Amino acid sequence: MLKIQKIFTLPAFLLVLSGLAIMAGCNTNNSTGQVIAQNAIKHVFVITLENKNFSTSFGSSTQDSYLQGTLVPSGALLTQYYGTGHVSLDNYVAMISGQPSSLATQMDCPVYQDFNLVSTDANGIATGTGCVYPASVKTLPDLLTAANLQWKGYMEDMGNDPARESATCGHPTLNSQDLTQSPEAPTASVVNGDQYATRHNPFAYFHSIIDSPICKTNVVPLTQLSKDLALSTTTPNFVFITPNLCHDGHDGAGTGATGSGCVNGEPGGLASADAFLKTWIPQIMASPAYQQDGLIIINFDESAAPAASVTMIGGVPTISVAFAGASCCAQQTGPNVTRPFITSYPASAATGGLPVQLSSTGIGGDQTGAVLISQFIKPGTVSNTPYNHYSLLKSLQDIYHVGPYLGYAGQTGLVGFGADIYIKSN
Repeated sequence: MLKIQKIFTLPAFLLVLSGLAIMAGCNTNNSTGQVIAQNAIKHVFVITLENKNFSTSFGSSTQDSYLQGTLVPSGALLTQYYGTGHVSLDNYVAMISGQPSSLATQMDCPVYQDFNLVSTDANGIATGTGCVYPASVKTLPDLLTAANLQWKGYMEDMGNDPARESATCGHPTLNSQDLTQSPEAPTASVVNGDQYATRHNPFAYFHSIIDSPICKTNVVPLTQLSKDLALSTTTPNFVFITPNLCHDGHDGAGTGATGSGCVNGEPGGLASADAFLKTWIPQIMASPAYQQDGLIIINFDESAAPAASVTMIGGVPTISVAFAGASCCAQQTGPNVTRPFITSYPASAATGGLPVQLSSTGIGGDQTGAVLISQFIKPGTVSNTPYNHYSLLKSLQDIYHVGPYLGYAGQTGLVGFGADIYIKSN
């Protein structure tokens, strides 16, 4: 294991502290040991899974033995990590931009429409409607590019069906229906099926990214990751990995025998998510970049809703799904939505011919938990500090020394990952 004390000479360490102190919005509550560890990290790998409760993923489930039995003991378990919204997209947007929910992002943007910007406040929070933000709304990739740091998004299944999305920078045509909202089963023409979902690709919702040639080089299929991991010089500083709708746990549940598996016959749920981690985590850990100075973050976009029930709403049998919307960290609602909220979907074949009503009392995405693994984290660490997706963004900006903090990552009182997680200096 790399000894933390030998990472910096004293003059270099003092320079690092000086640089941190002057960074706009800097977190000044870090211990010395945490600052040393944090500044040693140069490569971060984020894998985002879907729709699971903390009590399930890190407790009652018997389907994710690799996550619970191998990965949790290898790093730090964040017991009080929360999503920042429901249903999916607003969480992904928050992770790379700090922007809160809009009416469209909290509905997963079924029509891939431009964000109609009305105003931007002093914190960079955009007021308006829609989901594809104008170039004036900045993201972590924008800051990394400006700092000459490398980033990439690796999207499983992107481009499997070229009729839906391209193999790089894949997204619907602006102001058109998002055909990736539902997975495609394997067919003669699309042999492997297509379970890519644009709504789980945060980079696709910012004009500062999709209007640039960098999108086609940096938002790529997951199949490119193995090649990029071969050398430290070809591994981006920031790696964001999105499994397909089966391998992220979104679709399916239990085992295939229950009849609730994925469109390609895999079981889905935590079983398939665990298998995905078991495939990719060892490859990441074996890479030169990770072994040199890496950090792996495994989080979930949001918690699962309680079991759906059929109730009479307006005299019509309706599938009712209610989210608690619990949050942490004094999370703000933002200017574009209100809570509680209720929204309805029309009946379809996928819903058994019944309309669906979704509701949420709170603004958050409920308790999901997260796991962080690195040589700079003591195995078996457990942190009960409240964190959320804005905390993640703040922590990434601290690691890369890029600022100012974006959106609600700069919220007063919000803390980034600290000495409760990183190894302390002796």
